[in-house]
Amino acid sequence: MKVFRLASLLSRAAVAGACLGALAAAHAEEIGSVNTNFRITGSDRVVVEAYDDPQVKGVTCYVSRARTGGVKGTLGIAEDPTEASIACRQVGPLSFTGPLKQQADVFSERMSFLFKTLHVVRVVDAKRNALVYLTYSDRVVSGSAKNSVSAVPVPPETAIPLR
Repeated sequence: MKVFRLASLLSRAAVAGACLGALAAAHAEEIGSVNTNFRITGSDRVVVEAYDDPQVKGVTCYVSRARTGGVKGTLGIAEDPTEASIACRQVGPLSFTGPLKQQADVFSERMSFLFKTLHVVRVVDAKRNALVYLTYSDRVVSGSAKNSVSAVPVPPETAIPLR
């Protein structure tokens, strides 16, 4: 009975992860890539994606990360490496759609068929009037300490609305 419950839970987690990955992908825009390892069935590459912060208009985060090619990569079942880098910039006038949480997971995207997810977290540094963005990956069982951070200063005359 416990095995059935575990299988059911994993099945639900896979469906939820696929839905979440589909939602996150709608917000990501691949703006470039380079091949790093040639494979006849599809090369490994490093991609650069742009994510517009949905709650802070005028801020875009650029995330570079490895994507596995080959047959598994083409089928979407490969597990991508955990390394990622982030650079967030003000690309237009800043405005807020509403109050921000002190810390919020603003983007996430699947990095493997079931268990690995890339996250971008926004942290408000009220003392310095800045938005700090952190990227890391996690797994259902264990995450990775590999991470990258970027900050966007908010002009002194613009207050960051907090919840």
